[in-house]
Amino acid sequence: MHAQHVRRTRQSLFHVLAASAALSVSTTGLAQEPATAASPHTFTANVGLISNYVFRGMTYTQNRPAIQGGFDYAHASGLYLGVWGTNVSSKAINDASLETDFYGGYAWSTGDWRFDAGLLQFYYPGNPRLPGTREKYNTLEAYGSVGWKILTLKYSHTLTDFFGYNSASMGTNQGSSRGSGYIELNADVPLPYEVTLGLHIGRQFVRHYSAYNYTDWRVGVTKAFGEGWSASFAYTGTNADRDLWVADGKRLGKAHWIIGLKRTF
Repeated sequence: MHAQHVRRTRQSLFHVLAASAALSVSTTGLAQEPATAASPHTFTANVGLISNYVFRGMTYTQNRPAIQGGFDYAHASGLYLGVWGTNVSSKAINDASLETDFYGGYAWSTGDWRFDAGLLQFYYPGNPRLPGTREKYNTLEAYGSVGWKILTLKYSHTLTDFFGYNSASMGTNQGSSRGSGYIELNADVPLPYEVTLGLHIGRQFVRHYSAYNYTDWRVGVTKAFGEGWSASFAYTGTNADRDLWVADGKRLGKAHWIIGLKRTF
């Protein structure tokens, strides 16, 4: 198959060169038009179906499927903006049915090194509140990451309360959870047949509410099929306190198997 592809490429190149030569002869003496410059703007979209929406080890669809999708804009300078959404369970996020994430930042690279910094806003339409309180789940984070070859280290820092955690919502005098953080290490290992092995470990810190701190991990594989299609399969879990991270009697952070199908345009 590879040899056939090489032959087709060479034949195509021969025809292009021949056509170019003929065009050059027929237009002798005429000024050549400059080649069209590549646009510095890139727009992409994605849509996917996943068996369980799990974020940082926690299920937010109560182990049920989710339809997810988003739009991204990137500039050649490294600036980017995006929006992404998914359905959620009203039992995991009280009275919510949708999560919408808005983000933007600047990414650049040099050699084998990659860098990224930006802001991420978690927004729940209708502004649902934690049960029995007036505190909203909406959360703003600043993030920064550094990558080297297959490894990426990232830190996210809340600029607001961590999903509404504060003295009013928690019934304590411990104060705001602003300044909570999440640190994660990811490895994307390329395998044969366009398969990528993904390894992840992360640690969530909730400021002033350390009982809610936990570690999560994930092992998964992603297979690319061409034309923007990919399929994924993963296993994820946490060591979160089973009595605290619970909704409607179900543990949010227990181990989960996840399968997904995605298309990028």
